[in-house]
Amino acid sequence: MARHGRIILINIRIIDTLCPSCYTAHDMTSGTRDLIIRTLRSRGRCTVKELAEAAGISPVSVRHHLASLQADGLIQLDEVRHGVGRPRHEFSLTEQALELFPSRYLRLTSRLLDEIKGSFSEEYVEGLLSSVADAMAADYTAQLQGLPLEERLVRLAELLDEEGFAAEIERRGEDVIIRELSCPYLHIGQEHPEVCLIGQSFIAKALSLPVERVRCVLDGDAHCAFTVQIEEAASGESHDG
Repeated sequence: MARHGRIILINIRIIDTLCPSCYTAHDMTSGTRDLIIRTLRSRGRCTVKELAEAAGISPVSVRHHLASLQADGLIQLDEVRHGVGRPRHEFSLTEQALELFPSRYLRLTSRLLDEIKGSFSEEYVEGLLSSVADAMAADYTAQLQGLPLEERLVRLAELLDEEGFAAEIERRGEDVIIRELSCPYLHIGQEHPEVCLIGQSFIAKALSLPVERVRCVLDGDAHCAFTVQIEEAASGESHDG
C-alpha cells in the first residue's frame, strides 16, 4: 500500500518589495500614497496636518490614505511627547516601507564577500559562513530545547519564516523533508553560492541534527530542499524517556 506524506505545517508568506517607480497606479492612488511615503521618508515623522499640507489635500483625505497605508503595513502611528502636555500622534514609515526604496545592500554584501574570498582560503570562508548560521540559530536554540521532534519541526518552520525563508515541512515515515520556497539570499547566492551553507547550517544547528541539502534553486530546482536524519533524534528521545 502506498505511503502518503503528511504535511505538518505549511507557512508561506512572500512579500514583494518594490521600488516606488515599480508601484502601479492602483497602488499609488493618483500619486498621493507615493507623496505621503516620500514625505515621511524625508521628514521621519509627521502629523496628519503636516501631511495634508505637504500633499495639498484635506486632513480628512489624508486620514483615508493613512488608514490604507497602515492596513498595508507601510506606516505606523506613534505617540510622541514634546515636553509637558498630551502626546502628539505622528506617523512614520515601517521597515517594510523603507524596503520600497532602492538600496545597495546587495552590492555592498557582494563586494564584502569578494574581498573575503580573495583574502582567505575556501575553508576559512565556509567556516565563517557556518559561524554566521550558528550565531543566527543560537538566538532560537533555547526555544527548541526539550521539545518533542514534531513540535521542534513546527517551531523551526516559524523561525525559518522569520528569517525570510517560506518553509514547508513534510514528515514521510522516518524522513523529514524541509523545503524553502523563498530564499532571502538568492541574489547574493547567484554570485557567491557559498552563502547556501547558511540555510543548511541554520537548520542543522537549530535542530541539533544532521541535515543534507538535496535540492537548490541555484542548480535549477524550483526550490531548496533538505532532508533531516531523525534517527538520532528518535534515539535520543527514547533514551531520555
